[in-house]
Amino acid sequence: MALNPRVSRLMITLTAVACLAPGMASADEDFTSLTKRLQTEKPKFAQRQQAMLAERYDLADRPAKGTTMSRGKAVQEGVRVKLPKSTSWEKLSAMSPDEIRNKQLWPAGFLPLPHPHHEAGGMIFPQFLIKETLQQTDRDLTRFDLDFDLPDRFLPEFPAPIYLTTRPDLGDVSQGKLVTLVNFNDLFKNILNPKQLEGLRLLVTPFPQQQFNATEDRRSLKASQGVACLDCHANGHTTASTHTVGDIRPNEHRHRIDTPSLRGLNIQRLFGSQRALKTVEDFTEFEQRAAYFDGIPADAARKGTNVLERGSQVHFMAEFQALLDFPPAPKLNVFGKLDPAKAGEKEMRGQAVFFGKGQCATCHTPPYYTDNLMHNLKVERFFKEVTINGRTASADGPIKTFPLRGIKDSPPYLHDDRLLTLEDTVEFFNLVLELKLNEQEKSDLVAFMRAL
Repeated sequence: MALNPRVSRLMITLTAVACLAPGMASADEDFTSLTKRLQTEKPKFAQRQQAMLAERYDLADRPAKGTTMSRGKAVQEGVRVKLPKSTSWEKLSAMSPDEIRNKQLWPAGFLPLPHPHHEAGGMIFPQFLIKETLQQTDRDLTRFDLDFDLPDRFLPEFPAPIYLTTRPDLGDVSQGKLVTLVNFNDLFKNILNPKQLEGLRLLVTPFPQQQFNATEDRRSLKASQGVACLDCHANGHTTASTHTVGDIRPNEHRHRIDTPSLRGLNIQRLFGSQRALKTVEDFTEFEQRAAYFDGIPADAARKGTNVLERGSQVHFMAEFQALLDFPPAPKLNVFGKLDPAKAGEKEMRGQAVFFGKGQCATCHTPPYYTDNLMHNLKVERFFKEVTINGRTASADGPIKTFPLRGIKDSPPYLHDDRLLTLEDTVEFFNLVLELKLNEQEKSDLVAFMRAL
């Protein structure tokens, strides 16, 4: 006997509510109840994430000697991914992918990194950005249900310097300030033309987003104006703010997203770690209409999507982004390689490894160290599928080749922040590409990348 359609719809609704992931509201849960419930749950998920990080990584403060980011923040050194017991990096590199997989020796820190609360997802910002944004603009990017997870020492410096392709003679044009809606005009009115300045204005203007909006379906205590492009890409660089991709389902397969730097955008031809959007205009429009709302058009319409005009607003925003330059690299020549008169012996040896045994230049070609393509590393060869903290580690698929110019300024690494240092990155690729680099070669390779 067929059910009444109204009864069927009710049963579907009740089933959906019963299967809600943590962080989601049921149809009859008001904002006050939702806030109280999620604040009560918050410590449990924070403890779960911190326990996972401590199990995977050495999070101690060990700054590298003799190298800093562009404005002077310490660069953390050393391999931070913890090894399984009774093994070593040398032993692992001597094994085949099948051996590592069958013996379950793939380091946990090389598995995909879950979002701070993967079941809930959404944009989440480091505290230093939240504090400065609130002080300047009285706009609060705090979420009542979760906090950012990685220690500040492993994140990019803040505020980051800004270099412009049009005015390299000026060096850092940020004057040491976070660029916001409050100060952008004073900082840039004599440097940019009116069209570029309007593009910057739009990039620092907050617009409604899934977790930050004026409806009761949000994760900020107060109704919010939203999120600006340069909240994640602060000063045209990155703060390592994160969320989960909107174009993958089910939720446990969604990737945590590393916020890439916008520096050197003018030389890039692919946008999005996996979406392969062909222009920055496409990406800018996509972010506002889809990525801001987890790829859910109904949510975008309900919460206040910002439909940008392609011929003017999107173009203006893209034009400013294309002016953002890489930081100076005084040891590189015009071809993007080391000048022997300026580089040290260790850096020169590292360059030889990069273009030789390390095979890094197969994808990361000078002068900007990207081939503007996508590559599938097939890391799933090394481990059996497993779900950790709501994130299922499986095949990642093809990933964009990000530029390596200025790479020491942009930790953590890989598309989902799973690698905290350049040393971690070298160990990861040494195994994935089966390179069998020795300790000297790995150390030299890190020294070279710090000079880029």
